[in-house]
Parts: sequence; C-alpha cells; structure tokens
Amino acid sequence: MERAIMDSLVHWKDKQDRKPLILFGARQTGKTWILKEFGKRYFKNVAYINCDNNAEIKDLFAEDYNTDRIIMTVSAATNETIVPGNTLIILDEIQETRRGLTSLKYFCEDAPEYHVAVAGSYLGIQLREGESYPVGKVDTLTLYPMDFEEFLNAKGETRLLEVLKHLDFQMISSLSSRFIQLLREYYFVGGMPEAVKKFIQTKDPNAVREIQKEILQAYRQDLSKHSPVKEVARINQVWQSIPSQLAKENKKFIYGALAKGARAKDYEIAIQWLIDFGLIYKVSRIKAAEIPLSNYEDISAFKLYMLDNGLLGALGNTPAVSLLLPGGLGQSKEAFTENFVCAQIKEISDITLGYFSKDNSRLEIDFVLQISDLVIPIEVKAEENLKSKSLATFVKDNPKLRGIRFSMSNYREQEYLSNVPLYCCNTYLKALKKKREMEIQSALARLI
Repeated sequence: MERAIMDSLVHWKDKQDRKPLILFGARQTGKTWILKEFGKRYFKNVAYINCDNNAEIKDLFAEDYNTDRIIMTVSAATNETIVPGNTLIILDEIQETRRGLTSLKYFCEDAPEYHVAVAGSYLGIQLREGESYPVGKVDTLTLYPMDFEEFLNAKGETRLLEVLKHLDFQMISSLSSRFIQLLREYYFVGGMPEAVKKFIQTKDPNAVREIQKEILQAYRQDLSKHSPVKEVARINQVWQSIPSQLAKENKKFIYGALAKGARAKDYEIAIQWLIDFGLIYKVSRIKAAEIPLSNYEDISAFKLYMLDNGLLGALGNTPAVSLLLPGGLGQSKEAFTENFVCAQIKEISDITLGYFSKDNSRLEIDFVLQISDLVIPIEVKAEENLKSKSLATFVKDNPKLRGIRFSMSNYREQEYLSNVPLYCCNTYLKALKKKREMEIQSALARLI
C-alpha cells in the first residue's frame, strides 16, 4: 500500500546534509514495512536488523562507538555487503539495544556517508540509564495511520483520489454520495495498515474489528511493559474513558469521569504517557485567536482524541453497522466526526491546533488552527446541518478571521466562512498551507 511519507524518505535520502533518520510513530502504523519498502525501491540492498530480543546484536554498541566495527558487525549479521550510498541500514526497535540511540550521534559525526534509519514504538520516551537522545545529530519523521487520501488509494479509488487532490469542487459535488460512503467506511476501518489491508481483502467487518481489537491489546501490553508500575492503572483509566468523554455534548476532558474525586495532578503523568506513545492527541483551549496560538493556551482545559477512528470504534465497541450505514450513530456521530478531523489535521506538519470556548457561555469553536501566519476557526458538523451561530459570533468578534465549516454538505463560499466537505478536510488544509507558504515566500523574495 502506498504511503505519502515515501516522498519524505526519498528527500531524506538525497539530502546533502543528511543525518541518521529516526522514524517515530505509534506501534502498528507500518514503520517497519515502509522502511523496508523504501530500501527495496531506492537502494541496491538493505541491511535489516530487528534489535528486539536479538542475542547476536544486543551488545552491538556496548563495547564502543567505532562505526567501522559496527558496520562490519551489521554486515556479518545480515549477510549483506554494505556500500555507502547503495545500502540502507535499518535498525528496528533500536531502543531495545543498550546505547543504540546514542550511537546515532557517531554515525552522524564519523560515518555520514551511510544511510542509517531506525524505528521504534516509543523512541525517546524511556531511555536506558546513562543514555542520551542525540539532539541535533538525527533527522526525524513521524508515520501516522493512513489518512483518507491513502485509504482511497489503497482501495484502488485512484480516479476519485485524483479528483479530490485537484479540489475540483464541481466534480467532487457530483460524486459526493460515493465520497460519503467511502468516508463512512474509513470511520469504521480507520487507517491502521493491517486493518485497511484486511478490509480490502475480505470486506468482512468482523475480521477488521478483530484486527483492531488485537492492536488495542498490543497497546495495553506495551503500556504495561514500559510505563511506571504506579501509573499503569491510571493510564488505562484515561485510555478507556476517551470514547465516553468524546460522546458528551461538551467534549472537554473531565477528570471526575475517571473516578470520584479525581484531580488533574493524579492523572497528568498518565495522560502524558499516552501522548508520548502516540496514542492520543491533546487539544487545549486557547484564550484568544492571536498569533502564536501557543502563547494563549489554557493548560487547564483540553480535549483528548484518539490517533485513529477505527480504534476509537473498537475501544468503545461501536457496532460496525452503526458506522457504515447512514444515520446509525445517533449522538456518537459528532464524536467520530471531530476525531476524524483532528486526526487528519495532526498528520499535517507545522499546524498548531486548539479549540475555543468561553466560560459561562455556549459559544464554542470546535478547532482553531494556526497555519503559517493565518488563524482559522473551524466548525465541524457530522451531517448537513449548516447552522453555525458560534462560528458567526466568533468571526464577528474577530473580523480579520475567516472560518471553515466541515460538513457533509457540498462546497460553498459564504460571507464569513468556506463550507468544505468533510472528506476534503486533509486535502483542503494541505493545499491551503502550501498556498500560504508560497505567498509568504514570494512576499519575502520581493523584500530581499
């Protein structure tokens, strides 16, 4: 299955000032597969080592950081001739090898001619005692679950994907019923590659749900294995509560929903572990729609979303039929819609994401984005309800802003907002970001 990150990997390969690459991402997002596929396509050979429970290389970096010795050992262990520029060295689950992360510093300084890529399910979160993260000595990329564009491509909907990428809204509107059905499928399947593959192969929702349950179980095992013992129960409490927290009309995270008398200080570490594992996204309230948004963050109020809609459905035991058929979700449709939009936004680099609400007021803006020097309020509607009193009020109070409303309705421009179909969310925002960056670059060029 094609992944958009391949272009970024090729860019890394060809960089003049290339450093060893760390590929971040939650477990089961396809990090190992994409690195191997990248090596297969763009190198003459691949030297792959899985560092997890590999007795042969457990002390690969323990003796010293002599890169000649390390390369020779990797070559012997993989039975691959390692040639600079022709060979991709992949060290998978490198965090399981003592001093493995630290070794990347020496590859950067002493052997920059080699292409070294590493992956791990929780790199940088829990390092062994005496080790340090190689700050400034590595390049990094993050692999997320497959977005809606990648899902369409995996399903063989290449013509629909081309229409979507060109943002030809007249054509998109004529195909809206097909896009909406595919979006419902994506709500159920999500973007975990194994679940997508199973759905394409079998078209069996039960088989897909089984995969999703297995992934959730693997996450629970990872959290129990790597988290501090005293935090495991609290981490599971937070994790299990997310579907019900999002199902509320006010989706602000409420500690009291976890346990009677629960307080922020009791669960802050648990929430941070879930964030660091890449399993949840924390979207904080912002106090003002000003640049930079991060300066106006209210850390006491936030929402938690899951990295993947399919896993959200599996965790909450949402029936497949409720997601695949129109009108089947009831109150929960808002939760799945907002989670979808959040996850699609999070996959776009360099976007600051928050939400806005006023105390003692019903005014709430689902999301507020900062893209370059633009602040954009966003309203999310699960169906075609186009009433947007909160957004209208917010833009009236901030007349320099223009909003976006994502809904199942067709594209249209209105006085204070653009109505964009939900299935265009990721594509539209990426295009908007690219356009604004080009405008800024052009303006700066004229000044210089």
